[in-house]
Amino acid sequence: MGILIFQKLVVEFFLDFVYFPLWWYTKGALKAFCAYKNALVAVNFRLAPGLWLKNIFTPMYGQRDWEGRLVSVFIRFWNVIFRGVLLVIAWTVYTIIIMAYFLLFPLIFFLLISSSITL
Repeated sequence: MGILIFQKLVVEFFLDFVYFPLWWYTKGALKAFCAYKNALVAVNFRLAPGLWLKNIFTPMYGQRDWEGRLVSVFIRFWNVIFRGVLLVIAWTVYTIIIMAYFLLFPLIFFLLISSSITL
């Protein structure tokens, strides 16, 4: 009974070892892309540069005189620029992370092979 369980564990271990690269680039990649998309949507929702741009000419705090309109356009313009830059930075960071996900497995495999070969 104990030997049968041990054999099953060994077989499962080797099957998981062989299945891991396939999982990494199929189901794992799908999960990584979903996380990537959700992270970008969340950052865009929090920063909302499009919403600030849509309301750029709406006076802030109901001040409809020319000074209030000028200040609100100026403040919203800089908010759109700042939030847009933050959105581009977040997109860049998340894109680097997703690219690293795809390059990590071949890099580890290459390093394992190259470290086991001695000249």
